[in-house]
Amino acid sequence: MDIETLYRHFLQSSGVCTDTRHIQENCIFFALAGENFNGNLFAQEALDTGARMVVVDQEEFHKNTGETFLVNNTLLALQELAQYHRMQLKTKIIALTGSNGKTTTKELINAVLSQKFQTVATKGNLNNHIGVPLTLLSIPVDTEFGIVEMGANHLGEIEMLSNITQPDFGYITNFGKAHLEGFGSLEGVIKGKSELYVFLQQQNKIAFVNANDPKQLESSKENKRVTFGTPESDFNIDLLDSHSNLLLNYRGLNIQSNLVGAYNFMNLSAAIAIGAYFGVSPEKIKEGIESYIPTNNRSQLIKQDTNTILMDAYNANPSSMMAALKNFRQAEGNNKILFLGDMFELGSDALAEHQNIVDFLSENIFGKVLLVGENFFKTKVEASHIKKFRTFDDLKNEIQTHTPSFSFILIKASRGMALERILEVL
Repeated sequence: MDIETLYRHFLQSSGVCTDTRHIQENCIFFALAGENFNGNLFAQEALDTGARMVVVDQEEFHKNTGETFLVNNTLLALQELAQYHRMQLKTKIIALTGSNGKTTTKELINAVLSQKFQTVATKGNLNNHIGVPLTLLSIPVDTEFGIVEMGANHLGEIEMLSNITQPDFGYITNFGKAHLEGFGSLEGVIKGKSELYVFLQQQNKIAFVNANDPKQLESSKENKRVTFGTPESDFNIDLLDSHSNLLLNYRGLNIQSNLVGAYNFMNLSAAIAIGAYFGVSPEKIKEGIESYIPTNNRSQLIKQDTNTILMDAYNANPSSMMAALKNFRQAEGNNKILFLGDMFELGSDALAEHQNIVDFLSENIFGKVLLVGENFFKTKVEASHIKKFRTFDDLKNEIQTHTPSFSFILIKASRGMALERILEVL
């Protein structure tokens, strides 16, 4: 593949696209293929709706009129183009991965750094083998910092994404029991996520490390690193109040965030430390943190009629679920109700991990618990304050029959459960 020729076309285009439903005039359409679709079939449609060029990998869809660009594999071509573009940029790239908190931390870092620099950050959670290249290709040449989120569900993926992204700095939020089906075990998660540390060490680049996390300190011991979170670290941040929205102190300045949950303290601390490292003033750090309002069902505090709802239904795994439960147990509020949905991608550990959650809730009574999903339905429940439902419709009937009022409600589940639907029922 002639990457330089393709890159010249890219520079003259409006960007890249992989979905004909979102074609932009003068874009380059990459005809990606998957198990249930073949983008090559939509090559002409992309051209008809305004694409400048279509990158195809099946010769029967290639035209010799300059409208198509034939490659061996469109996905690899997209990744190679993204890597080539990245190497032309003077932009400093900060890569993030981890089991929990990636997207929130990415948004916080962007909120802080954008107070002083031209920044671009991953949109939503476009953090996989397709999303990362799309993020890199969305970075204009005048961008000073790119904050790139990298997700993974198996070994080798972070290594591959790091090679494409070529980050100057990296941060791993934590290691938790996420994607066990692909990683095999918590040890597999640690090895897989630590591929970012390995890349940074090999390239003599800097890792930002949470000094309160012994696993991160151990895994990054060979790295050049900047630490935060303790009085002995490079940047010390104090948590003043976690009963409602988190209140922090950095260098004598109180910072009132819009995030709830003590588990968000390190997400906030990382953003503060990274901003401080790059010379953002404490006052501008405060402005950035306080301007960030969580969306997309991530640690959102919602007032609905007489109820207060902590919506954290964007994603869930055993580690994040347990952190949310412990935080909710300590949080102030009366008449607590927990709506908890299944956690996905746990493989053979699914039943045991869901039973662990049920056992914790049985031994720690701090509210009425309603469980929904096939995995939770298979658990053994003997506590009277816990009810389980196989389907959302079953849960919906329960809510409509016994509609909560004047309650403090937690909603937590994996994305596929779509438990934000509870808001409509309430």
